[in-house]
Amino acid sequence: MSSCCLRLKELMNSFAPKEQKIAKFILDFPGEVVNMSIEELADACGTSMSSVVRLCKSANYSGYKELCRMLFTDLALEQQEVTPYNDVRPGDSTESIVQSVCSSNIKSIENTRAFLDIEILDRAIDAISAAKRVDFYGVGTSGIIAMDAHNKFVRIHKLSMSSSDPHDQLLCATSLQKGDVAVLISYSGDTKDILETAEVIRKTDATLISITCYSKNPLSQKADISLYSSSSETLIRSGVMGQRIGQLTIIDILYTAVVSRLYGSVKIHLDETRLLSARKHLHGGNQYQ
Repeated sequence: MSSCCLRLKELMNSFAPKEQKIAKFILDFPGEVVNMSIEELADACGTSMSSVVRLCKSANYSGYKELCRMLFTDLALEQQEVTPYNDVRPGDSTESIVQSVCSSNIKSIENTRAFLDIEILDRAIDAISAAKRVDFYGVGTSGIIAMDAHNKFVRIHKLSMSSSDPHDQLLCATSLQKGDVAVLISYSGDTKDILETAEVIRKTDATLISITCYSKNPLSQKADISLYSSSSETLIRSGVMGQRIGQLTIIDILYTAVVSRLYGSVKIHLDETRLLSARKHLHGGNQYQ
């Protein structure tokens, strides 16, 4: 179950104006809200109880009680947090920057884990495990993540194609067939080039898996299976850094889970690629890249 505060932050732009007002109040005063009735929260926000109910539904909660229960969990975990993350400030020391960047990366992984639904993740793992071909598509920084995923899956002899060029993506996508899988990576989920590629893939009957931020974005709505990553947006440290960490974490999970399921048949390929990689080292002793 994902963090309540994190979920509200990620979905904020998709809420209706009155829902945004309530969500902002919850984020600003979480300690007070957990002790409020739904009537008291509505009064404090100058809205109606029905608006609070709609917010809960928009945030994918069964109702106000579940939202409060998850909010209470957030507060309990926050008290246990030993090293809270602080943004980097101009002129900070190297030691402070090291602490901030490492803490932010850890937070991105924890936030991504909070958004992973195991049942949906299993569906993605099943589809990739059964597929003969698994393509990965992304542009910009997400294109680098796609290439990393491609490099991983070719090691276990999964036919895989990847390109960060939008024109190449369209050409590759047209040759996908039913039973194949295409993983589309876009943190915002509204990148025009990726959405065009998604439309081509939908016509091929291949399974479309999306990796986006947790929001009601166009790409996740087009996907057969939607996975979500998270990042910490900051002033100096570009949000792209956190996005990359979250996306890489999901790719690593997918790859490791597929290898675990297919280990008997892919072990020979893992051994082969490991030996080939070892020959690229001067002394041939390091088999791992």
